[in-house]
This record gives sequence, C-alpha cells and structure tokens, in this order.
Amino acid sequence: MAKLIIKLINSVADVVNNDPDVAGRLKVVFLPDFNVKNAHTVYPAADLSEQISTAGKEASGTGNMKFSMNGALTIGTLDGANIEIREAVGEENFFLFGLTTDEVIKLRTQRYDPLSYIESNEQLRGVVDLLSQGFLSNGDPNLFKPLVDSLMWHDEYMLMADFQSYIDCQEKVDTAYRDQDRWTRMSILNVARIGGFSSDRSIRDYAEKIWNVKPVKIKID
Repeated sequence: MAKLIIKLINSVADVVNNDPDVAGRLKVVFLPDFNVKNAHTVYPAADLSEQISTAGKEASGTGNMKFSMNGALTIGTLDGANIEIREAVGEENFFLFGLTTDEVIKLRTQRYDPLSYIESNEQLRGVVDLLSQGFLSNGDPNLFKPLVDSLMWHDEYMLMADFQSYIDCQEKVDTAYRDQDRWTRMSILNVARIGGFSSDRSIRDYAEKIWNVKPVKIKID
C-alpha cells in the first residue's frame, strides 16, 4: 500500500507538472530516501509544514519541530507534538484542522462510515472518482483500486471525515500567505517561541531529571 501511495504521488506529479496553466507556479516533487542530510535543505526552504496525522495516532515526530524552528508555519491536527507546538507558538500562529482525539473515538464507536462523507461532499466525491476512473493512471481503473477501496470501506485514518476541514483550513492558509507582513510575523514568532524543543533543552532535562549529572565547567585559555 505504501508503494502504491508513492506511485500515486508521482502520478499526480505527472499531471500537475505537465499542466501549462500552472507551469512555473506549482510543481509536485517526491523526494526519495529522505534523511538527515537532505533534510538540511528541505526544512529551511519550507513555508508550510503539513502535519496531517489523525488525532490520537501520535504519529507526529520531530519533523514538525524542525520545520517550525526554521520558520515554516504548521497546518496540522491535534496529534502528538503538534499540540505542544501550537501551545508554544500560539494558536493564532498555527493552522488547526480535523477531528480531536475524543471525536475520533466517538466516531469509531458509532461505526464510522467513510462512504457517507464521500456521497455528501461533491468535491471529495470528485477526487475519489478521478482515482477510480483511471484519470491518474492512464485510463487504468484498477491501478489505484486498493487505495480507493480502502478509503471507501475502511479509512482507518478517517481521511474522509477530516477532508472538508482540511480544505477549509487551506483557504485560511492562502489568505494568510497573501498578506506577507502577517505571514512573516507568524514565521518569526514560530522561531522565537520554539526554543523549548531544542536539543539543548532536551539534553539539559535528561541531565537533571534522568542522568543526575551536572555540567562541568571547562577553562579555555
């Protein structure tokens, strides 16, 4: 399934990157073998950090912290470190969308039905139709069928439930980005308030609370 998702990303890239209407304005790139070395280029270059894991999955790791430290604003759910980042930088400097953990649990107990969201949302239905009709697979309706079936009948991560909230939040992102003074201020505040996530603070906490060691002063001539 993971390989199929990567294939889908590249298939979307084939369409977007060959569209003359967005040439020079928008490009989809899949970066293989993402690691610490090439991350040094990606983090400082990013304007927006997409932390879109389902609330309660605790899927967000340290990437969201690194993006924020380098001035990227975050669009994300109330999951994992997103919660702490939002508290640190201020909710007005964070783009929040999606279900809360309690809402996810409640929806599961009510027998979550992803198909109902698809049927009631024209834009979402259009996305699923493009996938199922082969628009992104050279007319082959079966290539992405496992993905479509998963979204329609299972959707473990409740993407269908979060879809409209995400789209609405992206509208807020667009509005903020058009106001470059506002965006710059938000970016600066993200950097200024994210120090609590630094490795210096982490090591100091380990030293004081776990290792029970004290810093050694070194005299430098």
